[in-house]
Amino acid sequence: MRTLLRFFFDLLYHPFAFTYDLVAFTVSLGRWKDWVLSVVPFIEGTRILEIGHGPGHLQRVLLSRNLVAVGMDESAPMGRLAKRNLARQAFSAKHPNSNPSYQHSYTQSNLTRGIAQYLPFSTESFETVIATFPSEYIADARTLPEVKRCLTNGGRFIVLPVAMLMGRGILDRLMSLLFRVTHQSPEDPLEIFSKRFERPFIEAGFQVKIKQVEVKSSLLVIVIATKPSSR
Repeated sequence: MRTLLRFFFDLLYHPFAFTYDLVAFTVSLGRWKDWVLSVVPFIEGTRILEIGHGPGHLQRVLLSRNLVAVGMDESAPMGRLAKRNLARQAFSAKHPNSNPSYQHSYTQSNLTRGIAQYLPFSTESFETVIATFPSEYIADARTLPEVKRCLTNGGRFIVLPVAMLMGRGILDRLMSLLFRVTHQSPEDPLEIFSKRFERPFIEAGFQVKIKQVEVKSSLLVIVIATKPSSR
């Protein structure tokens, strides 16, 4: 099952990146963007790095708040998709009545390609680093020291690893069952993810808090890992 899932997500994130929003919308019953944006209230500072920016929805919100937002993704197709989405948003904001065929000329995004294990940024570059629904790389023994290096003292690493549908409707129940079968949503997310995330994050030198957030009949688990301030 895990091998099949990796294969499916690899296809979805690379050659079929253009279908990502549709698939995410479908499996979340329309809640996907709300899930991703649930991390916004936990952001601190003005210099923000998003690891695995995907189609760029969180980048759009960060830029709309005049934050210094940088997005990094391993997938070249996803990077192109995000740039197009952000270009459309920037153009529409400036020229709401203009021809959309020129939208590609207007983008203020800061997107780059890379992997979390080797972040191409200077030490203490960001006050908050974010990752929403990342794969196993996020708790990699090479990823955590890199994130910590790039954070300022007292900076936050915010990770949204899992969501669980809680509605009582037939579709909610079916999708909740699918999420559990694919290990995307465990039966007891707080307990399981506390064990999975607390230990590697603490061993990497972070102070860790795990929050449960309810969003539109869904339960989200959000990990807030803080880099201790030096004394």
